[in-house]
Amino acid sequence: MLESRKIGIINGIGLTTLVKREVDRFFKVYLQTIVAPVITTLLFYTVFALAFGGLSRQIGDVPFLEFLAPGLIMMTMVQNAFANTSSSIMISKVQGNIIDILMPPISSLELYLGFIIGALVRGLVVGIVAGVTMSLFVPLGVESWGIVIAYAVLGNILLGSLGLAAGIWAEKFDHIAAVTNFIVTPMTFLSGTFYSIRQLPEFWQGLAHYNPFFYMIDGFRAGFIGHSDGNVLWGIGFLLVIDLLLSALILMMLEKGYKLKS
Repeated sequence: MLESRKIGIINGIGLTTLVKREVDRFFKVYLQTIVAPVITTLLFYTVFALAFGGLSRQIGDVPFLEFLAPGLIMMTMVQNAFANTSSSIMISKVQGNIIDILMPPISSLELYLGFIIGALVRGLVVGIVAGVTMSLFVPLGVESWGIVIAYAVLGNILLGSLGLAAGIWAEKFDHIAAVTNFIVTPMTFLSGTFYSIRQLPEFWQGLAHYNPFFYMIDGFRAGFIGHSDGNVLWGIGFLLVIDLLLSALILMMLEKGYKLKS
């Protein structure tokens, strides 16, 4: 008589399989998912270095290009974390194989963790490759590895969660594009990636402090150059709260099968 396999609190095999699926999915097309974002980041860097006089500018006591580089690295990391979860869930829905993910004995928490870990891995891989490549052109000293890692992880989880929520909600790829064009891109460009928010009028400075993208960029940059426009510890707490709220929302969507189960 065959003995049934016992599954503990966490279905380790199921979770590991889902994570492997998510990681393998983007590694198989690495030219699109890793190389292309790094090239785009270098193009941004080149434009600001040459076209906008970045070679001679400074932000306070920090050369502008050293100020710019960490922001570009964080920007490309989180955008790829968003793309990983949103595209994965959306493709599964469009192709009709979402049932292959929902039928196995995997809990909503395990589903969430599997997608988010995949997004985190992709974001970090892209960030590391972009950082190593950019260090060939600009000195990237690190003031605090703890701050760099904390913000990298929290930022990728935030955008990975946002991408997962968008993928569950979306009914077609146009909906994903709308989230990217009207939420992710504007909040990224208004976050201080390319400038210090202290250069903004007082009203816009205050508004920036409600933008989670500002804390991601500012805190991550502070880990490199030791300078921040906001409070680094407050930023970690702010991002942690946003991550927890998004996680709760996604778990609720998964539990109810929102737009996943007919």
